[in-house]
Amino acid sequence: MGFRILDASAFYAGVPFGSSEDCYTTSSVFDEIKHIKKNHDALGTLLETNRLKIREPGIESVKFAVKESKDTGDFPQLSKQDISIIALGIEMNGEIISDDFAISNVAKNLGLRVSPIMTKGIKDVGKWIHYCPGCKTSHNTGKECPSCGTPLKRKLLKGKFISTPHHK
Repeated sequence: MGFRILDASAFYAGVPFGSSEDCYTTSSVFDEIKHIKKNHDALGTLLETNRLKIREPGIESVKFAVKESKDTGDFPQLSKQDISIIALGIEMNGEIISDDFAISNVAKNLGLRVSPIMTKGIKDVGKWIHYCPGCKTSHNTGKECPSCGTPLKRKLLKGKFISTPHHK
């Protein structure tokens, strides 16, 4: 079969422990989940049998993932681990296994395959915008309207595909 790129939620759900497919993750995600000890160090066994591979995305892929996540408005919700998973997905063009809505939105905007684990996944893909319910203006970022001081709200503009995957 193929391979999967796993974020932390995939490990917590036990995905690599019950799958025969090769799995990839980044060192920052591995550091986040390495305390998981199922069946007497199952993570160690996955690494020893080469079914779990730790791979770092290149700096250009990381920069591209950051840029695209800013374009979709998801960047403030993403950790460095999340960005590393998106960047690895860009480089390897692999299926990302994640329940994280921000990862899914950025990845799907890039045309990458995303499979949820314990949720139904995201229904709508798009770009987040910030708007002022007071003076009806739109803003790229911020917590309050620079014109009237009203707290900004966020909404998803559906179906706005931002980019195509960046390949080296």
